[in-house]
Amino acid sequence: MSGFWIWWIAGVVLIGAELMIGTFYLLAVGVALAFGGLAAWLGASVPVQFVVAGVLGLGLTIATHRWRLARAMPPAEPPLDVGHAVRVDTWRPDGTARVTYRGAEWDAELAAPDVPRRETMYITAMRASVLVLSDRRPTA
Repeated sequence: MSGFWIWWIAGVVLIGAELMIGTFYLLAVGVALAFGGLAAWLGASVPVQFVVAGVLGLGLTIATHRWRLARAMPPAEPPLDVGHAVRVDTWRPDGTARVTYRGAEWDAELAAPDVPRRETMYITAMRASVLVLSDRRPTA
């Protein structure tokens, strides 16, 4: 089997694997391997084939990474509940509480140990289904 076929088969295998995972990095390396096969088909020596595939693989991987960073999702907005007042039903000794909010009872905890415990507190964050409370309304 000619050397260029080995390059092309390896490139097709990586491109096929890329279709399964969808990260685009294997696509970049698969295309680089295809160009290594093109260099072999044009009669380049084996070291030149590896240089072509290696340089293109590195360049295309960097380009793919930059493209993915440019298309990355912006940071998530804070939850819509942040800043709303809640009524504390009971305080527990460990600083957690049961609060009534949106017609349901929630577990809550203090944002910091030194936050004063009051009957009306403000949501500063959410950790899973636990409300994080402070005695002051968070600023926007």
